[in-house]
Amino acid sequence: MSLKVLVVEDHVPSLELISEVLSSTDAEVRPMSDSEEASALIETERFDGIFLDLQMPKVHGRELVKRIRESSCNKSTAIIVITGNRERRTMQSVFKEGATFFLEKPIDRPRLLRLFRAVRGTLSNNRRQFVRISFRAEVTYECKGLVARGVSSNLSLGGILFEAPQLRGGDAVRLSFRLPSTNVLVDALGKVVRVDERNRAGVRFIDVNEAAKQAIRELVDREQ
Repeated sequence: MSLKVLVVEDHVPSLELISEVLSSTDAEVRPMSDSEEASALIETERFDGIFLDLQMPKVHGRELVKRIRESSCNKSTAIIVITGNRERRTMQSVFKEGATFFLEKPIDRPRLLRLFRAVRGTLSNNRRQFVRISFRAEVTYECKGLVARGVSSNLSLGGILFEAPQLRGGDAVRLSFRLPSTNVLVDALGKVVRVDERNRAGVRFIDVNEAAKQAIRELVDREQ
């Protein structure tokens, strides 16, 4: 599945160049020249990577980095800041706000391609955390001394959704389930991040045994 990338750049030739180069790598690119519109978009749509010009009118790039990190959809998304400012203090400040990588201007095709190849693994790993696959298995869970079972609906590298009417948002939970075909036992600690109207708990994994993590990664890659 193609990586989904947002590009925010008010200089149209640069926006077109970045979009064209990334599209040539089979990435799904959303180009935007308005940082205010981009600020609204990051609250409703998740991306695997965001290329962002630092010097933007309306919402400045540094402020947009901060908003991305505070958003519900893209708080862990890799941010590649594009800038012609080489001052060390500026770079340190933007890294502190949450930037992941830097791309210095002027931009050219070979350097952009090298950077994208270098960060592609990071973007792909971030995607795996959120790609959900249909997954039915019996899940045993333990919370506050209660041990119960429920059937799962979907799974990602970052978490699982399963029937658990006793759980509430914020609960710490220990759970276990087996993956199909491999018969790998997943033993994980997690936190309930939501409970839907069907009493299914969405649990974000906090700690998973390494063999299980690799098996989940392979399953998600195979099924997506």
